[in-house]
Amino acid sequence: MRRHLGAVGVCVLAATAIVRAQTTVSIPDNRVVRYEMKLSDLKYVYGVAAPVMHLRSGDTLETTTADADGHTLTDAGMKVMGPNPLTGPFYVDGAEPGDTVAIHFERVEVNAPVGYGTAGPGFGALNSSHYTPMLGGGIPKREWRYAIDKAANMATFHAGDSQFETKIPMHPFMGCVGVAPANGEARSSIVPGEFGGNMDAPEASDGNTLLLPVNVPGALLYVGDGHAAMGDGEVDGTAIEIAMKVRVRVEVLKHKTIEWPRFENADSIMAVGIYRPLDDALRIAFTQLVGWMHDDYGMSEMDAYELLSKTARIHLDEMVDPNYVVVARIDRRFLPAKKNGDSGR
Repeated sequence: MRRHLGAVGVCVLAATAIVRAQTTVSIPDNRVVRYEMKLSDLKYVYGVAAPVMHLRSGDTLETTTADADGHTLTDAGMKVMGPNPLTGPFYVDGAEPGDTVAIHFERVEVNAPVGYGTAGPGFGALNSSHYTPMLGGGIPKREWRYAIDKAANMATFHAGDSQFETKIPMHPFMGCVGVAPANGEARSSIVPGEFGGNMDAPEASDGNTLLLPVNVPGALLYVGDGHAAMGDGEVDGTAIEIAMKVRVRVEVLKHKTIEWPRFENADSIMAVGIYRPLDDALRIAFTQLVGWMHDDYGMSEMDAYELLSKTARIHLDEMVDPNYVVVARIDRRFLPAKKNGDSGR
């Protein structure tokens, strides 16, 4: 989700290089740690801030998040300070610039009986905005409420202008997952970028792993903006916005350097492109995927380019935020064995 922002000895050395190429921080006993969000300590930017908790590589974090529109706050009698309130940051011990932090999504579940959708002036793919002006007035602000049936894994859409209703299967995921950006920047919680952020990616869900570049010591991980379900493109600017419970395992990949977010699971590898216009977001995603296939699977760039032209799939996650988000995917069944011989990452 959201909201109004514009868009920025030789043998010894060789052996050491192999060991350092991609290792994880060794932790003797992985823990399950819990952090209940504090409404008074929610954040609205990705950046350097005092951590709410330290995590170790291998820890499993269980935490909660508020909904993007602030109903969690207003229900508690508190003032809404902005869109997409974030839980965090979490300082990941041992993570340093040049590393990668892996977020393994073990469970993402809705944590409220009602979700919300909104549309309004200045936001959305079919609406006039400051940077995409159109003739005619902006659409008026509207809100829809979605009753949640966790047992049936369904949300109910009730039309605002008729008696029509229909059931929508839920696919809970986190719209915001990001780390502190590079170069001392602080970015609004509505912005996606190289640091992750407001990607509105349904790929941030159970069974998938998100890889993010580490830009500052400790990475400083933020989560928020839970979605019960969302259509491709998130065209009016919102999903079914809802509070969430999330369980993730956090892992530091030492000396593994990436430029943009990546997802992966047992079946596919997925590169994320984040920018405007949409065609540049797509080019970022595909050049990153070509590079991934070259670096980890030993394919030449031209062979990877050709293979993707015949087998790749594209997911338009959102086209409403300050940057657009495209995910390019290839199934592992089309790839050769990894150069290090591992079947996974």
